[in-house]
Amino acid sequence: MLTYEVQLDIDIIRYNEALTKRESGLNDAREEALLAKFPPAEPMLLNRPSVVIDSGYRIILWYLPGALTWSLQRDMFMATVGMGNLLQNSITAGKMSTGRTTKWRTSASNFHAAREPGLIPGCINISPCWFQQGHENPLDGFRPEVSATLKGDNGLSSIIDMQRPALLSSAALRVMHPQLYRASMSTHVGLGHWAAAQGQDQMYQSLQHWASVYSGASIVCNRHSPNHRDPKCPPEGFDILTCIGSYDHAVMNLTNLGIDLVYNPGVMVSYSGRLVRHGVRVGEGDRIVWAWFMRDSMHNYAGTPRTDFAKYNLADFAIYHLAKYNQADFVRYRTHSCQ
Repeated sequence: MLTYEVQLDIDIIRYNEALTKRESGLNDAREEALLAKFPPAEPMLLNRPSVVIDSGYRIILWYLPGALTWSLQRDMFMATVGMGNLLQNSITAGKMSTGRTTKWRTSASNFHAAREPGLIPGCINISPCWFQQGHENPLDGFRPEVSATLKGDNGLSSIIDMQRPALLSSAALRVMHPQLYRASMSTHVGLGHWAAAQGQDQMYQSLQHWASVYSGASIVCNRHSPNHRDPKCPPEGFDILTCIGSYDHAVMNLTNLGIDLVYNPGVMVSYSGRLVRHGVRVGEGDRIVWAWFMRDSMHNYAGTPRTDFAKYNLADFAIYHLAKYNQADFVRYRTHSCQ
């Protein structure tokens, strides 16, 4: 597969230091101030496999259109249909609020009805072992739990239905950030030992069948997503978004980078949701997103050290540094191809 490297002037370590702990991305005035301090690149549209790196060769983004096979998309669709009751119960009434990061994610005003029979709009989080929101400090007596979405009779079957897409998320992270992959494997094993020692049978069983190194997954169906951030994503981490559906046209906006992505069904995109402000414009039709996320609170609980930022291979970059000037599609952003 040809992969195009795009190097930006931004330094993501300094950018991360400028962000507050709970940066939501919903405050336009705040985002304008950040843009003034860290000007984005001239607008560009990516529509082919790409990796975006910062001025220090740290990887910001992986973009892989067409990454999901038809059979994987079918697995995701059928599993999402099977979660219909959970999705339906997730939607909250009332007006959307931008004052808190969680309100808009489940507000009824952000969802539209599905065309496909059996498909239910909604947004749920699934995790075999995590801290409930606001309960992430073990010093306060809080302990990890199985997510509420897995505590019913169908919890284990939901995990099993997710296994093939879950394996893909693990394999992708193994390539994108090997150090984080190994850290996540260590956390998963450590949590399994803890669950067994504590007699947490449901958690232990859930972890046994959970096929991803990620802490959990958000399952989102037919939701409008305004420009936002995901403040709980570690800055050095990579969330993985996989999208399927029957929608006509979609573009993902990465406003602080000056980048738009063609966001067709079957796409995989990976970045730190804290560092990259993102939103999606989508045409008519059904759209399902599975967003695999990492929780540093779980790594901390398992005693797993924080990882470094993933870096682009400098040797590879040097090999293609001169060749890029002969590329017909070369523009000022150092876009080029490699094997």
